[in-house]
Amino acid sequence: MAERNSRKSRVGTVVSNGMNKTVVVDVQRQVVHPMYGRTVRKQKKYMAHDEENGCNVGDRVVIVETRPLSRHKRWRVSEIVTRAV
Repeated sequence: MAERNSRKSRVGTVVSNGMNKTVVVDVQRQVVHPMYGRTVRKQKKYMAHDEENGCNVGDRVVIVETRPLSRHKRWRVSEIVTRAV
C-alpha cells in the first residue's frame, strides 16, 4: 500500500475560536524583500479544524494540510505547542 504524501505544516497563533470546531490561526513568516534586501514580516490567516474545541485565543499551534473540510477550511490542528497565559 502506498504511503501518504508528506503534508505541509505551519506554526501559528490562534486569533479566533468563536466558531464550533474551527479556529483561525495567524501564521507569520519572514522573507527578504527582492529589491531592497530588507527582511519583511508577512502574515496569513488560515481556518483550521479543531475537533475537540481545545484551542483558546493566544495558543501556539501546529496545523497540517488536509482535504477540504468546508469552503475555507483546508487545515487541521495537529498539536498545541504552548497554551496562552
